[in-house]
Amino acid sequence: MSNYSYNLDRQDVVFAKLYDINVSYKSLNAVCNAIRYRNVNDAMRVLDQVIAMEMPILYKRYNKKIGARSELGGRKGRYPQKAAKEVKKVLANAVANAGNKGLSGESMFVVHASSNKTIVVSRNPSRGSLAWGRGMYGRSSINHSDIEYAKIEIGIADINEKLSGNMKYFIKKNNPSAKASSKSAQKKAAATKKEEHKHDEKAAAPKKEEAKPAKPASAPKQAPESSKPAAPKREEHAHEAAVEKPKE
Repeated sequence: MSNYSYNLDRQDVVFAKLYDINVSYKSLNAVCNAIRYRNVNDAMRVLDQVIAMEMPILYKRYNKKIGARSELGGRKGRYPQKAAKEVKKVLANAVANAGNKGLSGESMFVVHASSNKTIVVSRNPSRGSLAWGRGMYGRSSINHSDIEYAKIEIGIADINEKLSGNMKYFIKKNNPSAKASSKSAQKKAAATKKEEHKHDEKAAAPKKEEAKPAKPASAPKQAPESSKPAAPKREEHAHEAAVEKPKE
């Protein structure tokens, strides 16, 4: 049973796990069912109420010899305080892991919550208790019991396209505010795309304007003008030479 785990895409889901807990996996199962597909803050509130014995947890399975509760509409339930404390630790760890990844864990939803049995350790009573009333030492199947350790696995994520349709349905069903948040997120994404598009257009416009004034830089042509005044000087020197020859 220890190999059961979340089998969908894990990239957008933040996980936290805890192994080998000395807590009934049956009670852990009921607590995980109570917080699954809830907002993280709402799930924390449910766990705090269970620990304070203000709200019972519904037991859909493993509910033999469990009394009915008026808070649950006459259905069977109890207050698994020990299991709720352990689940709260794992959920707080998942929120911390989300914060390390740069995500706001408090705004996320419990996408995955499960508990399974991991190790079964045989436990035998002391020799004195076995010998009591029997006049001998040895093992007794009547007084024999086992310790069953369990594990908890919780995954939290935002509502995105990679979640299955079943998950999105139950998240919106258990959290009415999820519909509004998803719509607002879509509007924000559309607004950011428009702003990026406008910013790209503005960034491209100055480049065209800067390219136009670059052409006059090659316009100055003063070389021929500087060469023109040199021609009369040569003519003057030639005229002076012609004037000096007749004197000789």
